[in-house]
Amino acid sequence: MPRVKKLDLGMTALDELFMNDKERAENKLPKIFDIPLSEIDDFPDHPYRVLDDEDMQNLMESIRDRGVITPAMVRKKDDGRYEMISGHRRKHASERLGLETLRCEVVEVSRDEAIILMVDSNAQRSEILLCDKGRAYKMKLDAIKRQGKRSDLTSTPLGEKLKGKDALSVTQVSNESGESQTQIQRYIRLTYLVPELQEFVDKGQMKMRPAVELSYLDEETQRDIVDRIDETEAFPSHDQAIRIRKAFEAGEINYDKVQDIMAEEKPNQKPKFKFSFDRLKPYIPKDYNDRMAEDYVIKALEYYQKFLRKQREQAR
Repeated sequence: MPRVKKLDLGMTALDELFMNDKERAENKLPKIFDIPLSEIDDFPDHPYRVLDDEDMQNLMESIRDRGVITPAMVRKKDDGRYEMISGHRRKHASERLGLETLRCEVVEVSRDEAIILMVDSNAQRSEILLCDKGRAYKMKLDAIKRQGKRSDLTSTPLGEKLKGKDALSVTQVSNESGESQTQIQRYIRLTYLVPELQEFVDKGQMKMRPAVELSYLDEETQRDIVDRIDETEAFPSHDQAIRIRKAFEAGEINYDKVQDIMAEEKPNQKPKFKFSFDRLKPYIPKDYNDRMAEDYVIKALEYYQKFLRKQREQAR
């Protein structure tokens, strides 16, 4: 039977899980240990949130029934403890199940190498929040810059020239992630939003393109927008976000300006009324066509409005 190829991301190939120590040594593979959960620390500034959602429940059921099939990945720290690189969800699930140890692969890597491994291994998740992805790409980009790797990228997706270290690494991150350079830059811009706006993006309440425009505003202006959203439950369109950014860059922004721009009616916010035909049918003459039926309903509403007004006047 042919050997299963070991993944470049540091994930353990299937046949390697069942090798003994001698076989692993002969193949120059890192050993797998059952490490006490109490000795494993989370990765510093880990960008991916671990949620107690339905996926976590499914993972817990899987671990309860079959154990941890794919080992987590850790590196040993100078103080003798271990730092999680990949496997935060498996660690959390194991802790919730009351387990004492976690099956782990120990790798010898630098901090920047660990960051790159952490981002790449977690990229396989089926669902990643947009702002988490932005934080992860930013961490990886910074790690590659510190390693001195250059790319031939000369401009951002927004048309701004990158200089010096800012011109590093985006092509590499794009090639390795399968995302376009434009999209990588957009994700990273989300990290410049205040937490409230990030939450709107992650919940799907605000689209990515207007969020990217708002990321260029200072914190005070962003919080003015948060206040306006809380007051109206309306989110800025892409066009509105562009105009707010231009006003900010021209030094003409304040809360009143934000309010004026966001108060403009957007096509997708015009109210639409839908009525059930079955509910209206008993009150409309049978021989009326659609236009006649609409006029009939409007006329009935006018009479009802006059009736209510007369009642209010009599109650005074």
